[in-house]
Amino acid sequence: MKKLSILFLLFLVFKVSAQEDRVITTAVPFLTIAADARASGMGDMGVATSTDAFSQQWNPAKFAFAEREMGIGLSYTPYLESIITDIALLSANFHKKINDRSAFALSIRYFTLGEIELRQFAGDQARLAKPNELAFDGSYSLKLSETFSMAVAGRFISSNLKLPDNGSEDSKAASSFAVDVSGYYRSREIAYNSFDGRWRAGFNISNLGSKIKYDDAGQENFLPTNLKGGLGFDFILDQDNVLGLTTEFNKLLVPTPQDYNDDGVINGTDNDEYQQTTFFEGVFKSFGDAPDGFSEELKEFTWALGAEYTYQNAFMLRTGYFNESDLKGSRKFFTLGAGFRFKSAQVDLSYLFSTSQVRNPLENTLRFSLTFNLGEEFLND
Repeated sequence: MKKLSILFLLFLVFKVSAQEDRVITTAVPFLTIAADARASGMGDMGVATSTDAFSQQWNPAKFAFAEREMGIGLSYTPYLESIITDIALLSANFHKKINDRSAFALSIRYFTLGEIELRQFAGDQARLAKPNELAFDGSYSLKLSETFSMAVAGRFISSNLKLPDNGSEDSKAASSFAVDVSGYYRSREIAYNSFDGRWRAGFNISNLGSKIKYDDAGQENFLPTNLKGGLGFDFILDQDNVLGLTTEFNKLLVPTPQDYNDDGVINGTDNDEYQQTTFFEGVFKSFGDAPDGFSEELKEFTWALGAEYTYQNAFMLRTGYFNESDLKGSRKFFTLGAGFRFKSAQVDLSYLFSTSQVRNPLENTLRFSLTFNLGEEFLND
């Protein structure tokens, strides 16, 4: 059981930089955490990688190219493990092909902050609170051609973080609803001089939804609306050896905090005006509202590079690098990962090494995923 200060610590970790007012912060940031070990082993990427059971978070359009009738994915991600042991992100995923051209998927992500003791005075009997957040998703994907698919997804979000000071205070969970729109391109296998190859590309506009607030008098907070795009290529060296390389870019479609009255600081007055921006206006403003102009807009893009080597479709090695500007959060890290497949089951592991001066809450953390691919096989070539 943990003290209330853990919540405050977690908020600071998500905020990343207290000294920079230009770091864009949102509600429910757990939606941006890579929930599976395969994606996290390649530098937190998945919008343009090949289809797997965890594609719901990254690009549900990939499910239309699933090679088995059904897939089940379970994952566990410890959070702040070097400080505390009962904060974690858990994920469960299911997808099923409807026919050769379409599929549907369901998933749930549950972020638990453990148990917190609440006392009004030192000698009081402790009351336990278990703050948590969750997202429940459903998606439908359809092939529009033999090489391109699109998907729409709906997401119910619940954030139960408000802690009552006494037994009478309202502490109901805040909630919102969001949608995703995504697309995925997977070329046919192409014969080159000494190897075969396949191109991959994808995009996902995720978490398009109304702002969230925890009580009627509280301020509204933006959801982490994202624009993600990527490009990849598979070097098919022979029937046993495949090397996939992928690069991805991401931008929060959330407006940058502004010094509206030009007094040199961003304070409560500026925040009041910032809160007047609707989520729809914020999406478009996010492309041109950086105080230092286009150069700062470019710094709001994160990028990642990842590689995956597959041997006999049974053993996988992965690595990746993720980069974010120092001005916008300073997340920089290398990742390593591995996967092992036996018949219909697959186990994936990943590990993160931070290269930033700002400590990463997932630093030196081992993440686990378990996948089952079942049913009829589908051919996409």
